[in-house]
Amino acid sequence: MLTIDPKEHSTSLIHNYLLGAVAPRPIAFASTVDSDGTPNVSPFSFFNAFGANPPILVFSPARRGRDNTTKHTFDNIKEVPEVVINMVNYDMVYQASLASTEYPKGVNEFDKAGFTMVQSDKVRPYRVGESPVQFECKVLQVIETGTEGGAGNLVICEIVMMHINEAVLDADQKIDPNKIDLVARMGGSWYCRASGKSLFSIPKPIHTHGIGVDALPASVQLSNVLTGNNLGQLGNVEDMPTPAHIAEIKNDDRVKEIFTQSSDDKDLLLFNLHTYAAEILEMEDAVQALKIVLLAESQLQ
Repeated sequence: MLTIDPKEHSTSLIHNYLLGAVAPRPIAFASTVDSDGTPNVSPFSFFNAFGANPPILVFSPARRGRDNTTKHTFDNIKEVPEVVINMVNYDMVYQASLASTEYPKGVNEFDKAGFTMVQSDKVRPYRVGESPVQFECKVLQVIETGTEGGAGNLVICEIVMMHINEAVLDADQKIDPNKIDLVARMGGSWYCRASGKSLFSIPKPIHTHGIGVDALPASVQLSNVLTGNNLGQLGNVEDMPTPAHIAEIKNDDRVKEIFTQSSDDKDLLLFNLHTYAAEILEMEDAVQALKIVLLAESQLQ
């Protein structure tokens, strides 16, 4: 285990490890204007949502590590405390990256990156027409976490108007993750695409109370086959199967085959039953898999 004390290493090293470990990070494509109305738009990945009532977004245009200067976005917000946070999807990610170029003050990144400027309803900064979701925000507070290079500047924003492209909605008027096709930042030059095979679903245990991993037999918790994720799936089952339900699993054709092949070797029997349970868990049938591992446990007694 690599152990690092931030006070004993350079800011750039700490920054690189943070970006690599705290990921993926959503991208705030922040549009601002200065006191003269000159537009600016730039991406920031120190960003997330922090409340729904009121709806709050926070992002950080941090101080530059190399020379301790502040970014135009931060300077503009000091002059005009309003911002539009535009979400970045795959169709616009290369343009958004181009907009992160450190052009001189006064250069319009909308033009440089080829984006469409759309007048906002309630704030002065422009929206990015190509963005699938745009949040018009007023800035409530700016918290400067330090005065040295690399220090964060937390811009706390309240959403005052939302704009959502209907093309990214499903039949229930909810955002479809495959249609919105968002991207996020990783470490270095890496991004990730949040759609397609990258997506998976885990039911939230909001109204359920799983038995917990600690309720599983030791042979299951210490299995050489089942992973931590597998144990989490089993622990989410709400009720332990009854002995009768466990006995029923012996009628499963695959279980019969396993007993025929390995009934004389308990270690092999345990291994094969756990392997089968892991396959069942891949099909999201945790109840059935729990019966199998409990049947395996009964054979050890």
